[in-house]
Amino acid sequence: MNLYPVRAIYAAEMARTRRTLLQSIVSPVISTSLYFVVFGAAIGSRISEIDGVSYGAFIVPGLIMLMLLTQSVSNASFGIFFPKFSGSIYELLSAPISHVEIVIGYVGAAATKSIVLGLIILATAGLFVPLEIAHPLWMLTFLLLTAVTFSLLGFIIGIWADGFDKLQLVPLLVITPLTFLGGSFYSIDMLPPVWQTLTLFNPVLYLVSGFRWSFYGISDVSLLASVTMILVFLALCLAVIAWMFRTGYRLKP
Repeated sequence: MNLYPVRAIYAAEMARTRRTLLQSIVSPVISTSLYFVVFGAAIGSRISEIDGVSYGAFIVPGLIMLMLLTQSVSNASFGIFFPKFSGSIYELLSAPISHVEIVIGYVGAAATKSIVLGLIILATAGLFVPLEIAHPLWMLTFLLLTAVTFSLLGFIIGIWADGFDKLQLVPLLVITPLTFLGGSFYSIDMLPPVWQTLTLFNPVLYLVSGFRWSFYGISDVSLLASVTMILVFLALCLAVIAWMFRTGYRLKP
């Protein structure tokens, strides 16, 4: 593998983040603070604890996961869509660069930005509620796997989209609703039995649950189920990207 093109793509994408620092970093942190004010004050005054954890602390993993999923998808999708929009993607595809190196460069940059943002939000949350991380290595593992997996999904969306409006279609209409309905701000044990069963079909539940387990040792589903779900989704995204490059789907005129 040639690391020079990987570093070039990675550096270019990270430079774009520095140019849009207000939008990339500051805005999500402010949004997270507002979530704490609204959910922590309004709902937290009515729900004191969930499974022995204060409500303010309980929602921290869900908030981080919400931002991580949406930012990973958005960063990666825009990163690969802009070269398509400008036409520079053809120069990239004709250069002596393998498809693997292209994916590593774009996805690596998007995942790095999302992980940094997740850690910043974690530090911000510590200003509002006392935090404890029971399994720090597992927390970092879930953070890394989730960022990489949904950056791959964003890469797929960026190739599939043929307009700027479609870049936000999946994050707004699919990712965000699934995250809200995936136990980010509540335990599924609080739901009626029928809704508990339906929620088990939401893949985001397994990500949020596993991530929350790494903090407090509590989860709605088993750790094995959470790890299996994210690895299956990761493999599926890799398979789709491999098919896109092999067939030239929306990459070649």
